[in-house]
Amino acid sequence: MFLLSTVSESATSAPRVREPSSMRRRVTEQLDLPSPPRWGGARAGAGRKREARRPSPPHHPRTPHEPRHPVHVTMRATAAIPSLRAARIFAALSRAISASMLLWFRVIHFSIQRDHVHLIVEADDAASLARGLRGLAARAAKAVNRAAVRTGRVWESRYHTHALRSPTETRRGIAYVLLNFQKHLHAEGFIDPRSSGPWFDGWCSPPVTAGPRPVASPRTWLAATGWRRAGGPIGDGLTAPGASRGSRSRRR
Repeated sequence: MFLLSTVSESATSAPRVREPSSMRRRVTEQLDLPSPPRWGGARAGAGRKREARRPSPPHHPRTPHEPRHPVHVTMRATAAIPSLRAARIFAALSRAISASMLLWFRVIHFSIQRDHVHLIVEADDAASLARGLRGLAARAAKAVNRAAVRTGRVWESRYHTHALRSPTETRRGIAYVLLNFQKHLHAEGFIDPRSSGPWFDGWCSPPVTAGPRPVASPRTWLAATGWRRAGGPIGDGLTAPGASRGSRSRRR
């Protein structure tokens, strides 16, 4: 009995052997990976920086095209392009406009200013309008680059379109396009040599112009005869919408 109790006491009092550290059970911990960078979203300075001098037309679906409505189109050149009214560039650009016309897409009026072009076009349907304007923009850009001996982008942004839906709106659109030089150059007169104005037969006193007609004859009723019901022929007393009338008022 004495021996057993001695052995028992020695067994219970023996030091406990510790397991090596490599054999201990380790507690796992889930580590978070760094979150990837996030693009976009509503935050200060977000979005593509504007490169154009003025906001481009919004990227909304365009209004469905009605073949009976002429369309006023505006294309703006980048700041790197020389004046589009320069003789060499104007000649190349007007030839490109004439060459871009097809049976289903027609340019009936145009005006070339220093940094933009105004057009009034007709198209048989929406697809013809889109294809015709894309082809015209590409052909005109190549012509401008060749004439200016340069390469690179020519047009600043998407072209802007506005359908002319009534005789009054069509007459104002024609006057705005053909008399646009009065607004930007503060020039006198009503026939801009850098436009299709010399071939327009809707002036009060149409000029006699030699040479081939650079634009197509209108086929829509609004552009052919309907606009005349809103005021008749366009004369010298009319100025482009937005043009300064200061010089005329001083003479009165």
